[in-house]
Amino acid sequence: MHVDSQTAILYFGTPVVLISTVNEDGSYNLAPMSSAFWLGWRCMIGLGSTSQTAQNLLRTRECVLNLPSVAEAAAVDRLALTTGADPVPEKKQQRGYRHVKEKFTLAGFTPVAPGTVTAPRAAECPVQLEATVTAVHSLGQDDPAQYGRIITFELKIRQVYLDTAILLDGSPDRVDPDKWRPLIMSFQHFYGLGDKVHPSALAQIPERLYK
Repeated sequence: MHVDSQTAILYFGTPVVLISTVNEDGSYNLAPMSSAFWLGWRCMIGLGSTSQTAQNLLRTRECVLNLPSVAEAAAVDRLALTTGADPVPEKKQQRGYRHVKEKFTLAGFTPVAPGTVTAPRAAECPVQLEATVTAVHSLGQDDPAQYGRIITFELKIRQVYLDTAILLDGSPDRVDPDKWRPLIMSFQHFYGLGDKVHPSALAQIPERLYK
């Protein structure tokens, strides 16, 4: 049986991403989010327009998408209810957010010197994706009350760094899903992946054919 539901959020479950960007004064910002999906070497992310990360992306047009594993859950949680924006936006004040400038230090992550972009990578994250912004779109054009509050960014992945611990044996270009344990957020709670539940027909397609 199903019921007609008016749930406040539709956050069914996506990987947690720590987005590192560069602030206007040259310092680093690190923000957790999980509104993201990938197609090939493109990624779409959604952010509140008043967030420090959104403002940094609009200005610098680049970032690093750091994907933590379940082992980093506690460190990610230390970033909850913090923002690099100063003053704290009103909506975030209502939800209990506070301003923190040194977010890498607060969480205990180590910034790694930039490569193809000026933003640093988070050393502890098994997956690190350097990216640049190729398109920006404001959601809710049909709703004046919502329009401009959420921005989606199309990102082009420039460089991929993978921890050798999650690689398929003998292959530097393939992740072994039995070794990779991404941190998942579903309805604001942290989860990890369980065991495989069924063989996948799609897994028979060589990954190189997607390139």
